[in-house]
Amino acid sequence: MVASDDMAISTVRRALELLRILAGGPPEGMRLKDIGEVVGYGQSMVHRLLQDLILEGVVEQVSGSKRYRPALEFFVLAARIGESSGLRRLAGPTLLRLSATLSESIFLLVRTGFDAVCLDLVEGPYPIRSFTGDIGGKVPLGLGQGSLAILSHLPEAEQEAVIRFNMPRLIDKGFLDEATLRVAIAKAREQGWADLNSGLIPGMAGVGVPVFDAHGLAVASLSVGTLAERLTESRLAGVVKVMKAEAEELSQRLNPFDMTLRHPMRSLAFAKPVSSGRS
Repeated sequence: MVASDDMAISTVRRALELLRILAGGPPEGMRLKDIGEVVGYGQSMVHRLLQDLILEGVVEQVSGSKRYRPALEFFVLAARIGESSGLRRLAGPTLLRLSATLSESIFLLVRTGFDAVCLDLVEGPYPIRSFTGDIGGKVPLGLGQGSLAILSHLPEAEQEAVIRFNMPRLIDKGFLDEATLRVAIAKAREQGWADLNSGLIPGMAGVGVPVFDAHGLAVASLSVGTLAERLTESRLAGVVKVMKAEAEELSQRLNPFDMTLRHPMRSLAFAKPVSSGRS
């Protein structure tokens, strides 16, 4: 019975792997041989899995050819999943837990091009100021702990492009220089979290941790904003541990078809904070 269950799970995983490959393939579809080379399975197994997926309506064979591609039903299902489990809804309980555990303001930031946008927040009991301000506020990647956490974990080529584009914008906002930014990026990447205290907002401090998609790309971040006097050296390690655990758990639950990750501003039309501590 156990062996039978393991075989079923293995088949499901292989089928999902085929779907991912087809979804990332060319619009005209992929040949059986090409799919087999990419996935590393024999052609007979690939053919059997494809036939099962065709029967389920999520894969189709292109008419008049030997190519395969995702069927319309696949994208319909993906759209439904994305609608029901958008990042804001998914991360809501995470923000509430973090704010309750740490008694701080917690921000959810998402990358959009060369910027990071505040997708949601839960305000803590202490009055603070932040770079993004409220929900919908945008900052250049590199400004603030949350956006720095995203920038520091981008692929090198993307990172360089962002630095070149954003450096004049950062300097305009009072950021020191490119050398300071590169040191902060290297430090954040090495330790897995960002705590850049540039002094641009006096008396404020924070920590940012990246949230990764299924491909290991930093697409969002969780960050805590607080009074500098509350983020002492003795407390920092505990805050980082809690933040990283929540970010890792959120990363595992990200929906790869969530349109919020591609068009975060669209999801903000009727956005309201999860919770508010404002008077």
